[in-house]
Amino acid sequence: MLEEGQKAPKFSLPSDSGKVISLDDFKGSQKVVLYFYPKDDTSGCTAQACEFRDNWKSVQAAGAVVLGVSPDGVASHGKFKGKYQLPFPLLADEDHAVAEAYGAWGEKSMYGRKYQGILRTTFVIGTDGRIEKVFPKVKPKGHAAEVLAALKG
Repeated sequence: MLEEGQKAPKFSLPSDSGKVISLDDFKGSQKVVLYFYPKDDTSGCTAQACEFRDNWKSVQAAGAVVLGVSPDGVASHGKFKGKYQLPFPLLADEDHAVAEAYGAWGEKSMYGRKYQGILRTTFVIGTDGRIEKVFPKVKPKGHAAEVLAALKG
């Protein structure tokens, strides 16, 4: 897992709109809230995304942009974004290479079965490209408020 103060790994991923978005797009201008979530349109992921949506104006006022990342494809992201009117890009990390680079991919277990998947994690990345805050093992409800406190912090 990456730590606060480290340089954030660069990435370029296709978004729900088909446009490729890179970390460098925001360097020097906006902080990036990069959140990794397991799957589009599931209860926890929907709650988390909708909290960011509902706090979008506050996130913008804090000088930040939100980028959601999951292994789902661009088409799935487009449907999820449209269904819940999400105002921020969702990025398709289908080979989970970016999640791995950030330490947000690893062993999980459900009903006694172990498997590899997204570890729900959020990173606040400063305008200088360094990680300012890491939120490991995120609980979807209430997470947007934690991130806002860190942005204002």
